[in-house]
Amino acid sequence: MTRFKKLLLTILISVSPLFAQVKGGITVPYIDFPMKEGKGMYSTKGKCNMCHSWGYTLNQGLQSKKFWQEKVMKMILIFKAPIEDKHIDEVVNYLFENYGNGELE
Repeated sequence: MTRFKKLLLTILISVSPLFAQVKGGITVPYIDFPMKEGKGMYSTKGKCNMCHSWGYTLNQGLQSKKFWQEKVMKMILIFKAPIEDKHIDEVVNYLFENYGNGELE
């Protein structure tokens, strides 16, 4: 088999799944990650869940207040999270009070 034929066969095999037909619809399962009740919960949920599921937050584990402060600032500065300056403390305090390890640093 020539090089060209091998390349063509490889390309055809690689792209063939793109043309697969699925009968009926595809349903993506919804996974609910409940939040702990607390002051600032709804504000935090609205701001964080705009970009990612609450599961992402839960995966951070119990962390210090400094960690949550840095994480919130990273979301604002790097990922452009729409959290206004006046709401930063509310979000950080909610995260620390409900998902904190009790340590400030």
